[in-house]
Amino acid sequence: MPALSPALQRLRADHAPALLAFERENRAYFAASVPDRGDEYFARFDDRHAALLAEQATGLCHFHVLVDEDGRVLGRVNLVDAAGGSAELGYRIAENAAGRGLATAAVRAVCASAAVEYGLRELRASTTADNAASQAVLVRTGFTATDEVVLDGRPGIAFVRRL
Repeated sequence: MPALSPALQRLRADHAPALLAFERENRAYFAASVPDRGDEYFARFDDRHAALLAEQATGLCHFHVLVDEDGRVLGRVNLVDAAGGSAELGYRIAENAAGRGLATAAVRAVCASAAVEYGLRELRASTTADNAASQAVLVRTGFTATDEVVLDGRPGIAFVRRL
């Protein structure tokens, strides 16, 4: 993966405490633009983390965390449902790290890894129609809007990027 400061790292077991802190600290911030993960997610976080690592080991998903020099998670960038040379991209950046270009840099790095390390040829992404910041990240990183979609009952936009 290309070097990035903060560092983009493939998800590991030892990321669990910092990742849980990231999700808790940013829960309300994320819920403003994406559906809330729900209390069960936090109550069963260790089981969920282990399940993600097991899923990643199959090659069907590739999970990444953006980690600062103190080991705090500042963001996540994930590739899920990898099959047939394609995967779905998802990402979230901490509220206190937003607006610094970290999402753009992290998405660019994962796009490079998707092609070189994971053998993918295409990435898909979607965002709600009112999430201009996420749309800007996708456009800056080479994604093209393809369709209008509905995301949990809200209007959204689907994007695609050929690698």
